[in-house]
Amino acid sequence: MHTYAYGFPRLGREREYKKLIEKYWKNEITQEQLEAGIKELEEKRSSTYEKYADKFPTGEMTYYDSMLDTAIMSGMYPHNNLDGYYDLCRGQQALEMRKWFNTNYHYLVPKFTKDFPASNFKLSLDKNKDALKLASDKGIPYFIGPFTFLKLSKGIIKKDFPDYLSSLADVYCEIVKNLGEVHIDEPAFVTDIPKKEVTAIKEAYKKITGANKNIYLVTYYESVNFLKDLYEIPFKAIGLDFVNGSKNLKTIKKFGFPEDKILIAGIVNGRNVWKTDIKKTLKLLKTLSKHAKNIIISNAAPLYHLPVTLQNEKMETELLNKLAFAEERLYELKLIADAYEGNNAEAAEKYNQDAGNFGQVGEVQQRIQSLKEENFVKSVSVSERRHIQQKILNLPLFPTTTIGSFPQTKEIREKRADFRAGRITKEEYVEFIKEKITELVKFQEDIGLDVLVHGEFERTDMVEFFAEKLDGIATTKNGWIISYGTRGYRPPIIFGDISRPEPMTVNEIAFAQTLTQKPVKGMLTGPVTIIAWSFVREDIPTSDVAYQLSLCIQDEIRDYEENGIKLVQIDEPAFRERAPIKKKNWNEYFDWAVKSFNLASRSKPVTQIHTHMCYSAFGEIIDRINLMDFDKITIEASRTKGDIIKSFEKINFQKQIGIGVWDIHSPEIPTVKDMGKIVKRALKVIPKENFWINPDCGLKTRNWEEVTPALKNLIELAKKLRNKYS
Repeated sequence: MHTYAYGFPRLGREREYKKLIEKYWKNEITQEQLEAGIKELEEKRSSTYEKYADKFPTGEMTYYDSMLDTAIMSGMYPHNNLDGYYDLCRGQQALEMRKWFNTNYHYLVPKFTKDFPASNFKLSLDKNKDALKLASDKGIPYFIGPFTFLKLSKGIIKKDFPDYLSSLADVYCEIVKNLGEVHIDEPAFVTDIPKKEVTAIKEAYKKITGANKNIYLVTYYESVNFLKDLYEIPFKAIGLDFVNGSKNLKTIKKFGFPEDKILIAGIVNGRNVWKTDIKKTLKLLKTLSKHAKNIIISNAAPLYHLPVTLQNEKMETELLNKLAFAEERLYELKLIADAYEGNNAEAAEKYNQDAGNFGQVGEVQQRIQSLKEENFVKSVSVSERRHIQQKILNLPLFPTTTIGSFPQTKEIREKRADFRAGRITKEEYVEFIKEKITELVKFQEDIGLDVLVHGEFERTDMVEFFAEKLDGIATTKNGWIISYGTRGYRPPIIFGDISRPEPMTVNEIAFAQTLTQKPVKGMLTGPVTIIAWSFVREDIPTSDVAYQLSLCIQDEIRDYEENGIKLVQIDEPAFRERAPIKKKNWNEYFDWAVKSFNLASRSKPVTQIHTHMCYSAFGEIIDRINLMDFDKITIEASRTKGDIIKSFEKINFQKQIGIGVWDIHSPEIPTVKDMGKIVKRALKVIPKENFWINPDCGLKTRNWEEVTPALKNLIELAKKLRNKYS
């Protein structure tokens, strides 16, 4: 039994990837030093692979985004130099970002225009040479597949899709013809694909396999609906996900698996951290072996969704014994392969024995079991609430606000580190945070914002911060994974029933409100987003986990109300992201996702509930968003130049909305004119009385030198709009 592994985290044990690239952006290292550092990091990844796996991909490393690399490789964008590359990532020409399938990894979205017909594809960047540089006896050059690339891009008219796929397949033929074995990722094969596109896929891959029959075609995240059609294509191997795609097993049981192909069986979870059940997995392998002659075992989904390793993590031993990160998944593959062959039986037998059990909390379970339908519905309609709230808030036309966070400066990070290390007392740290809040409230009043925030200076991350305050959730010391580009976060681990032992954010918000007559928003992260950006327990339904979180948030809002807070923002940027890939499973998911938000936001009519969403394809779920009982939504629109507003044309949207007019993921400072273009488009659909002016996301990652002029321009825009429309 051989092993194959892919998608190992590029971040590095000490986040070397992030540090290297950001040093280059700051002109602290040269391009040559950056290239050398990236090469060294790739070599470290390869040595980790070699320790456990019989084969693995090479060339997975990117300088920012693999979708952009593929676009450049196929001639979509010029590739003159590295600075030009980063301009497409984070500069004036920055591409739109979206979530990669139903994960929290963001990718850059290539956009096709009329100036780029299908015939324009050409091999522009010799990526195969880069892949071969680091190839070893075990290494296989890696590429994102042409179907996935096109399916996740924008601007292709449906009827033209087969032509684009056929033309791009010619480029891939040129790429693979001089290579040996090649790894091609096609996760989009697990989406709902119409018959016409299945036909186009078969024609495209018959071309590609005609140029090279040693293709390892790898799918993941779900099952493939047209697996039997793939049997007709002369791939050397087909990779299938048997953790998240149960239908794959049913299909193989029904139709078998071709004897002339290798089945790459994804059997260890690449998306969650709970140890693999070795005995159960060995039974699965025995079942598969009855239907497939040639099997290689692998991870199910790329390992970059997991932190690098458990080494040096400090948690309760019971919990540690239940977990496996990326490197531990590689160990599991080797252990399973050995056990299947009858070797290392003792280690396989003991592997799951030391894992601790975490019982349910009676009080939490009782609250969940006692929920009734009326607990998910507010007694006062959104239009009635609007009238009540406006009398209290008295906001002007086109009110201005921000999303919540302000720059986390070096001084703030150092103070937090000092507090955690015990170098300063809790009292000293709290006083420092109060000083920063005081400065920020004055800054916001001076520049003229209408609804203020406290800045979130005490928060490390919008999910991790709350995880540290709640029982039933653990956090890690070094469990970083990449969200986009070089940006990382540490997903918490939800291991038990969740409860709120005490208020989590009230002190800071209430203090900020004492400093001003203007309203200050309370800032909370929603239940769906906490689940989506955490590793979630699997022993109870996810909906129950969501309701547990919702009740904690509801309790926090009640404490806000007792302290005079009139606006509360519940962030749900992962609302679309967490939706199942197969649309047939949407109703079940959105039922509990909507209900969990409505349960969390069940508040007094005087309390105005905001929510925030970003970087997802919202058009197809706009009717579900409309079922969420908020008073105002803030939504990303800057990179799409307001195109998201098309979605709101399809529904009777009565609530307030803030279209993000400033792309905070770019260091570029937007002008009043730039932001005005987005507003002009949106006002064709949204009544001016319902329209807010704000950035598209939090300002945590920006510098004050960017924030101050950008916010001044944003407020200037609001003033011009008031003069025009009053």
